[in-house]
Amino acid sequence: MIVNSIVLFFSALLGGLYALRVSKTRESQVKSVLVFAGSFLFSITVVHILPELFETHKNQFHIGLFILAGFFFQQVLEYFTSGVEHGHMHVHKHGNEHSAWSGVSLMTALCIHAFLEGTILAHPGVIHDGHSQGTLLTGVVLHKIPAALALMTVLSCHYENRRTQLVLLLIFALASPLGVVAGHGIGPLGLFSEDGMVMLFAFVAGNFLHISTTIFIESSPEHHWNSKKLIISLLGAGLAVVSEMFY
Repeated sequence: MIVNSIVLFFSALLGGLYALRVSKTRESQVKSVLVFAGSFLFSITVVHILPELFETHKNQFHIGLFILAGFFFQQVLEYFTSGVEHGHMHVHKHGNEHSAWSGVSLMTALCIHAFLEGTILAHPGVIHDGHSQGTLLTGVVLHKIPAALALMTVLSCHYENRRTQLVLLLIFALASPLGVVAGHGIGPLGLFSEDGMVMLFAFVAGNFLHISTTIFIESSPEHHWNSKKLIISLLGAGLAVVSEMFY
């Protein structure tokens, strides 16, 4: 739990600090990382999380429903985040009141998403063992670094005060570790049964599917052939498959 929390915290923190240090961060600079991360996360979800979810629970129909619910819940969150969690930086400055509200809604939605990411890493015994948990952690970190970078680029449009930006970055960086801690506390407190935890993981798996597939779609908005994107995607998927095979 401690190691996962530390890794999640510093991956978001360092990604955000890099964006603050480099005043002009171009979306093209993070696109390749996003494609690799999206491919890795999608592959881990398909070859590991989904098979174990359907194998673990007797009622596979319920598993499918929660995956769909997680998928569309992520769509709702993106209404507030404008796609920051998969690298979007297209947010323009507004009036002070509107800008402040946009910043709050953005942070709230992103922290909910990050918190849910943390919960799926909390219980290795439910759907994944300790080794494959490391593979999943890698996928989340690869996604979180460019997301934090994009977040701070966007927040700089909402808040000019650097201290405010740093406080918001710390809040975002803490969201996933808090999810890990909360996930570990759910079992002892009896808030969720083991079946309930499986449904929660199915919900988060739906989040992962939405994010990773959206990265693929939006990395080629005009649907042109892009050999670089294909190679990076295959590398990400290949690494995920190989890591699963060895573990």
